[in-house]
Amino acid sequence: MPAANDLRKGMAIRYNGNPAIVLEIQHRTPGNLRAFVQCIVRYIGTGKSADIRFSSTEKVDVVDVQRQPLEFSYSDHHGYHFMDTATYETITLNEELIADAKQYLVENLKVEVLSIEGRPAQIEIPSSVVLKVTESPEGVRGDSANNVQKQATLETGKIINVPLFIKEGELVKVSTVDGTYMSRA
Repeated sequence: MPAANDLRKGMAIRYNGNPAIVLEIQHRTPGNLRAFVQCIVRYIGTGKSADIRFSSTEKVDVVDVQRQPLEFSYSDHHGYHFMDTATYETITLNEELIADAKQYLVENLKVEVLSIEGRPAQIEIPSSVVLKVTESPEGVRGDSANNVQKQATLETGKIINVPLFIKEGELVKVSTVDGTYMSRA
């Protein structure tokens, strides 16, 4: 069994008999006290999150995670539909599991679904995606002093700040980590 110091984001553990996935993790050493590991986990069965503190040397029960590459097809009132490109099987995931990733999902986007004990637990999207600008006001002439930006609406409904030269219909590369404009595509 690994120690709590070996935990990483995305790992699955069994805590109080329930499988959970690690969402965030921090290693802390406060002053002259003993080091500890602070984790935020989401329980697979209930979908609820919890804040857990482990001693840095405490043993943790790690659960195997299966990764399945899928391709996003479409969304409707039943959920988000993904296709397994090897078997052409369709898998439907609910909105709670998708969370903030829905702002970046476009048709044919390749994602990875993490499953624990046969149940989907988390979706991993690429670190950047290419999205089309659907609405962007014209930049005002003379507003080119220092890195002036304007708001633009993307095809998924997400609103980001972009440089003044970006126009409607253009493709832009967006970071899925922090939701910021990266470059033209």
